[in-house]
Amino acid sequence: MTVSTRNIAAGLIRLGWPVLIAQLAVMANGLIDTVMAGRHGTEDLAAVGIGGAIFFTVFGPLMGVQLAMTPIVARLHGADRNSEIGEQVRQGAWLSIALALIAVLVFRFPDPFLALSRPAPEVEVKVREYLAVLAWGVPSAMLFRTFYGFSTAVSRPRAVMALNLAGLSLKILFNWVFMYGHLGAPELGSTGCAVATVLASAMVCVSAWAWVAYEPDYRQFRVFARWSWPYWRDQWQLVALGVPIGVTFMVDVTAFTFMSLFIARLGAATSAAHQIAANLAAMCFMLPLALGNAAGVLAGQALGAHDYARARATGTTGLALAMGIALLVAMLIFTGADVIAGLYSTDASVRDVAAGLLMFVAGYHLFDAVQAVTVNVLRGYKRAVVPMLIYGTGLWGVGLAGGYLLALTDFAVVNLGFPAPLGARGFWAGAIAGMALSGIAVAGYFLFVSRPERVRREEEGVAGVALRR
Repeated sequence: MTVSTRNIAAGLIRLGWPVLIAQLAVMANGLIDTVMAGRHGTEDLAAVGIGGAIFFTVFGPLMGVQLAMTPIVARLHGADRNSEIGEQVRQGAWLSIALALIAVLVFRFPDPFLALSRPAPEVEVKVREYLAVLAWGVPSAMLFRTFYGFSTAVSRPRAVMALNLAGLSLKILFNWVFMYGHLGAPELGSTGCAVATVLASAMVCVSAWAWVAYEPDYRQFRVFARWSWPYWRDQWQLVALGVPIGVTFMVDVTAFTFMSLFIARLGAATSAAHQIAANLAAMCFMLPLALGNAAGVLAGQALGAHDYARARATGTTGLALAMGIALLVAMLIFTGADVIAGLYSTDASVRDVAAGLLMFVAGYHLFDAVQAVTVNVLRGYKRAVVPMLIYGTGLWGVGLAGGYLLALTDFAVVNLGFPAPLGARGFWAGAIAGMALSGIAVAGYFLFVSRPERVRREEEGVAGVALRR
């Protein structure tokens, strides 16, 4: 390992570990909901699983649009143009408010999603209540994500980490109060999860922006230096980069969501088992995602400083680190599947199905790690359209469609010799194939577009066009 590579690896770890803890704190909210709902009852667990899947199907892509701000800010920071960052943050906040309004409308009218999942009537009532309450927390969640992207882009993720840990503590407390009816509150079950999320999200959002306003280290970015209305040129820049990122998120999230909705047809026990597998896969994904976020930010900063060789080396180093960690995680899941399933549920039928699905999670995670790093680094290069197309082909065309054939039709019986459709296992087998295609393809695309001489020519061409204008 060269000195340069060691320095890059150290920088990735230094930026990545607070991001990892911050993301794990966010994911722990879902884990806590899953475990506490499972202890409350199978119907509540199913409602949280289906409602959470619908929530992230909508929130994930909209949050993806917001991510366009991060590479823009990272490049400004790398070019030492910190006084210009505040305007980008204000424009990002306006975009967050607009996106939040879309999400609230969808959560108030979730009928298309419920028609796909066909939950039992008693579960559907709980899902509707869960989403109706959760809608109130979307604006604060969106505005906090603006703070998240801004702080990470300027290499200050510890503030995000601290606030997410505080939010997790509040979430646990509010879940205990509103799910189980303590301290005089009504016992709301799965709906109590949503109440807890709304309250914790609002408190964390207010704290985040108060931090920006009063912390001396943030003053150089001039976020609150003046008021700004939306500027359409800046909004268009954010949307042009953000929409392909958002669509990529939509493909990724909906591939999992529609898995959950289709698997819901197989019964509450199978749906609950899949929720366990999906939750663990998402938790494991936080490791390569943290490295990917760090690599994307540091690559963007290097590009802002016109250090194109370092930008490429940042991506390849992050990919190597992520793959090494992913192999270790996959081995731990594979050998400890039964124990992990037992931590989630006391229902023997749910545990047995979940343990089998966790074997698939181990394989899925290897390819998920590849794409997590490369797609984030490509955003630093402002490359989002091709990854979007790759994801659509891999995760929808191969993963979801192939999984449906294996799981719910006679395709595996007629063509592969299985005695019956594969059920939930078929969906996970398709997901592995789709993620393998996507991960390998986006990695190859990154290696193609990140060649220093190619990037230099493109940057000089863009600068020449700007000067002629």
